[in-house]
Amino acid sequence: MPAIRVLIAKPGLDGHDRGAKVIARALRDAGMEVIYTGLRQTPEMIAEAALQEDVDVVGLSILSGAHMALVPRIREMLDANDLKDVPLIIGGIIPDDDKSALTAMGVQGIFGPGTSTETIVARIQELVGAKGEASLL
Repeated sequence: MPAIRVLIAKPGLDGHDRGAKVIARALRDAGMEVIYTGLRQTPEMIAEAALQEDVDVVGLSILSGAHMALVPRIREMLDANDLKDVPLIIGGIIPDDDKSALTAMGVQGIFGPGTSTETIVARIQELVGAKGEASLL
């Protein structure tokens, strides 16, 4: 089975990427291929990178509080690029009150500060495994 390909993106004006780089390193250490887009990405840039890189999962790191504005637009752009089946996960400062709305938007993993890298790796493996099993049916 080929390595899981994960796009890690920092949407919006958030200028802190230490956490995204830590996650990228942990995913690489777990045998995944990671594409890190860098800071200040637009939803369109993220969706285009996901399409061009043929990723299995898109991970967003959002610390700015703009998740409720950015996530719906990113999901919309992914869907417009025929990436409806690509799971979207997010990490960062996400208030508990927003989690159910994000899940309803199609976010399949929400990871706050202090989440172990092992938990994130396991969730990505679970998401990609479920996707692979579904395509076999």
